[in-house]
Amino acid sequence: MSAVPPFAVLMPLWGRDEPARVEAAIASATTGQTLRPDLFLLTVDGPLSSALEELVARVEAEEFGPARVLRHPQHRGIALTLQDGLEASPHEIVARADADDLCRPERFAVQIPRMARTEDGEGADLLGGSMQEFSDRVAPGEGPLRTRPLEHEQIVGYLGRHSPFHHPTIVLRRSVALAVGGYRDLPLLEDYWLWERMMLGGARMGNVEEVVVDYRVDEHLFERRGGWTLFTSDLRLQRTLLLDRVIGPRAFLTNIVLRGGYHLAPWRLRRFGYRRFVEPMR
Repeated sequence: MSAVPPFAVLMPLWGRDEPARVEAAIASATTGQTLRPDLFLLTVDGPLSSALEELVARVEAEEFGPARVLRHPQHRGIALTLQDGLEASPHEIVARADADDLCRPERFAVQIPRMARTEDGEGADLLGGSMQEFSDRVAPGEGPLRTRPLEHEQIVGYLGRHSPFHHPTIVLRRSVALAVGGYRDLPLLEDYWLWERMMLGGARMGNVEEVVVDYRVDEHLFERRGGWTLFTSDLRLQRTLLLDRVIGPRAFLTNIVLRGGYHLAPWRLRRFGYRRFVEPMR
């Protein structure tokens, strides 16, 4: 394996994020890592509170290591925000991090070496990992696990049913993502659409078995997972999967029925269905 490649961490920020959680998330992805990023890219999506502005100033002062802040005066949504950060990265390897989750200290030491090109040209283009839930009532390391298929062939087979990656855990190769259009606006499913296009573009994909992110779950999570906006996005995505021949007509109809029932069901029933069939509690 060649030397560990330089990499950037990309994190979006907007006005509804909580300052204390954001600071903890930033520290976990930078100074708290055993393998620290070469650059921290913070993309600010719209106006911020004074408390968040103070935190951004500390990022700009490089309190958390080498950093660059991208600002947009109006809130535009996560897809455009992430796309700007992806285009701005000077490094080919870009890791995602969210402003309310916690990266495990060994995350990048585990994932980044897997992105390096070997002498025969191998090396991941898109790599995720496992997550473990936590909340204000459940401490990090004690909540349910969220896993995904590990090997490329398993991921290809899984992609037609569910997203094969946990977005807060992924590391990607910038040139491969940009070659297929990068992040495009599809409310709440912009990541899943990118994974599909990267797969079709020939990306080598994988997930590490290790838990690399502690994923914050609040009481409104499963409320946000439903409604007509998300169902409409899912219809668009399923149609794209069909037209791209990732799935066939039978899988398309099955997905529409199952995912429509999931998105439009009462949130407590949606939570039960997710825990029972999609991500069983361990």
